[in-house]
Amino acid sequence: MAALPSLKGLQAFEAAARSGSFAAAAEELSISAAAVSQLIRTVEEQMGRKLFHRVNRRVVLTEAGVEMLPRLTLAFQEIGSIARGSDAFRPRLVISVPPSMAMGWLSERLAGFVASHGAVDISLRGDDDPVPFDRELIDLRLSFGPHYREHPTEDVVRDAVYPVCAPGLAARSENLAGLPLIHTDWGPTGASFPSWRNWFEAAGIEPGRAVQRGLSANSSRAALDLAISGLGVTLAQGIYCAQALEDGRLVRANALSIALRQPYCLTIPERSARRDVVAAFRNWLIGECRRSVGSPALR
Repeated sequence: MAALPSLKGLQAFEAAARSGSFAAAAEELSISAAAVSQLIRTVEEQMGRKLFHRVNRRVVLTEAGVEMLPRLTLAFQEIGSIARGSDAFRPRLVISVPPSMAMGWLSERLAGFVASHGAVDISLRGDDDPVPFDRELIDLRLSFGPHYREHPTEDVVRDAVYPVCAPGLAARSENLAGLPLIHTDWGPTGASFPSWRNWFEAAGIEPGRAVQRGLSANSSRAALDLAISGLGVTLAQGIYCAQALEDGRLVRANALSIALRQPYCLTIPERSARRDVVAAFRNWLIGECRRSVGSPALR
């Protein structure tokens, strides 16, 4: 029977793979870089698999190393939690969502999940696509559009954008072209989101140069905050603006909305799908998304 890799050897591999450097792993483990290299070489010999490509002073994971890293990191986290005693079996979730969702929409709602599910350690990440599922041990990713077909992915809900502004601003003009506009730079996926030019074309309105002027923000959340403060009218996704419409901080500046071309999608890698806390969060998150997009204020 082949010898099993030593715990110290596996620790050396995990630290080097996570940090991308034998030297950084050596500093973390308080041993020499030569010792790290020897430990990893022994693990490779025992497993019969090459785990790193060594390129000058850098180390790059092989396909076998990429496959091994997330499982090993998770195992060491479990060992660490057991060593800490009373919180040994407290579940942990790594949740990745678009930055605007992390900054407001989801962070404001997480207390509801904790209240219904119980104590859970949550790492909430605001990420642009693509995200490194295995390197960061992400359990769930909510994204706009189906970016991750290599992992199990499901459509959650299809949203639209709505022209919204503060109540006082709406009373000043019956013509949106006469109001200050707030533009959103949605980044690399911006082509998938309607712009003010698209909205005016759909409305059959010639805005003239007004469509080129106004404030600009590089996140949906920032654009929404500018609108709430009365600085202009913005095109906001329903999922983000529904609550502000319900409580009167915003009003619909016009009844015309434009449906988004792609749905919000939820991706859960197979290594996480079997965990009870992941399944519970999935069901809760889908419910919250659908409640927001289905708000009576958006009808």
